[in-house]
Amino acid sequence: MDFIMSCVGFAVGLGNVWRFPYLCYKNGGGKLLLIVFSVIRLLQAVPPQYRTINCLNESLIIVGLGYASMVIVFFCNTYYIMVLAWAFYYFIKSFNSTLPWSTCDNTWNTPSCIEIFHHEDCLNGTIGNTTYGNLTCEELADGRSPIIEFWENKVLNISEGLNYPGSINWELMLCLMAVWVMVYFCVWKGVKSTGKIVYFTATFPYVVLIILLVRGITLPGAYDGIMYYIKPDWSKLGEAQVWIDAGTQIFFSYAIGLGALTALGSYNRFHNDCYKDAFMLALINSGTSFFAGFVVFAILGFMANEQGVDISQVAETGPGLAFIAYPKAVSLMPMPPIWAALFFFMLLLLGLDSQFVGVEGFVTGILDLFPGKYYMRYRREISVAICCLMCFIIDLSMVTQGGMYVFQLFDYYSASGMTLLWQAFWECIVVSWVYGADRFMDDIARMIGYRPFPWMKWCWSFITPCVCMGIFLFHLFNYKPLTYNNTYVYPWWGEVIGWCMALMSMLCIPVSVLYKLCRSTGTFMERWEKLTKPQWGSHHLEYMSPDTDIKSLTSLSTDTEDSKVIIFESVM
Repeated sequence: MDFIMSCVGFAVGLGNVWRFPYLCYKNGGGKLLLIVFSVIRLLQAVPPQYRTINCLNESLIIVGLGYASMVIVFFCNTYYIMVLAWAFYYFIKSFNSTLPWSTCDNTWNTPSCIEIFHHEDCLNGTIGNTTYGNLTCEELADGRSPIIEFWENKVLNISEGLNYPGSINWELMLCLMAVWVMVYFCVWKGVKSTGKIVYFTATFPYVVLIILLVRGITLPGAYDGIMYYIKPDWSKLGEAQVWIDAGTQIFFSYAIGLGALTALGSYNRFHNDCYKDAFMLALINSGTSFFAGFVVFAILGFMANEQGVDISQVAETGPGLAFIAYPKAVSLMPMPPIWAALFFFMLLLLGLDSQFVGVEGFVTGILDLFPGKYYMRYRREISVAICCLMCFIIDLSMVTQGGMYVFQLFDYYSASGMTLLWQAFWECIVVSWVYGADRFMDDIARMIGYRPFPWMKWCWSFITPCVCMGIFLFHLFNYKPLTYNNTYVYPWWGEVIGWCMALMSMLCIPVSVLYKLCRSTGTFMERWEKLTKPQWGSHHLEYMSPDTDIKSLTSLSTDTEDSKVIIFESVM
């Protein structure tokens, strides 16, 4: 149960309440994206991810997959925590009698800020406003919500572009430091502590989301927002970006290719039923994303009704969406400071379990590089501290006025999109064609007591590699320069930095293959056979009885060994 809750805590995170809704917002509604999402999901059965570095035998040619996943999860740990820093910042600001994002009388507000929009009164060409006097209907149309201005002008204080980093936001930097300290003390003692913490951090967010949904559907305009969410825009079905976004969201949301779930799975007993665990995790993850979309779009519908504009124009299509729709929801509830503090505490917990499991996966891989003979006291605590410190130093670039541009650069290139598709493609190739799909099915049968459905093998061997490479090439051929909020276009050198981050993980696989082949001896075929032959550890041999008929295997005795073993985890 610790393993299940940890997986739920890692995979079900801010991506479900932030990334999935904004992709729906971007691509013409949730139902269309959900249809595309389901089609791709049916065709994809990503094979078990390899234990970060030491996959059966460190001399294997496929060790590059482990290094690639380590690079990806490091980048993900680095930028993902910024969303937690923003959530913690909002949490601190909630302890005011009046929420700072609910009024227009703050230093960061502009003359265009309007607290209450009265479009129904705009019949005679003028409208009374208690704060700014008379406004024409044209001026009213250009009005901005105080929530949007708080996000853009106060939290981000965003500059003109990537080449204008500006000054550091010291309040945001302190919030960033605070969340890294939280992560450190959640991870420093290992899975025995994190496995218990996630019981609370993984379940509490659902309670708050349900409360916000009940409140959201009672607001005027909520019906239009929900209909926008579930009513598809079929014209977008032919756009490549819709399929790319749906495909990459699967990998991002299910944490495929990151190695963190595999690190957690390596602590399980040999006979743990990872096959059923994978189905359970997939259902919980997708269900949470779809449910969170109703909460977001109910609030967006209300905001569009209030401002008299179309839902597609009410907020930016980016990570800021969650920091606009959700704060609006809590500001409309009775005793808003209490609900705001409760919500952002929930958001903080939602991201924290994902963050510290990601750090756990990275640190586990680092420690795996050093054999037991190099053991030193407090090496885990020191490794976690170094990891957190390195990430914090990099994160300082994201708490400047140009930090949002840096954040989106990391999000677009380093740990999602093409990098995860590339990683999943090679995982399929290695499992099916290097290691052998039939051999792998036998291994799973030895562990869980029965053979998985044959569809899994077909997907690993043919369908999933084709889908992954198809979306990858689709993405590559339809590549467009990165933009922020559909207006700012990144400079060429910014894109070069982004591609360098992407290649740092993508090149790990071919470079490691060439390195292993060059370092080995014999003919090419002898080298290949040597480097692709798996070697089971001595602690696995007791499960490898030659008398076991794997084809007719129906049950295996449950072993109670508590030792940490290197296994595969079936992530569907």
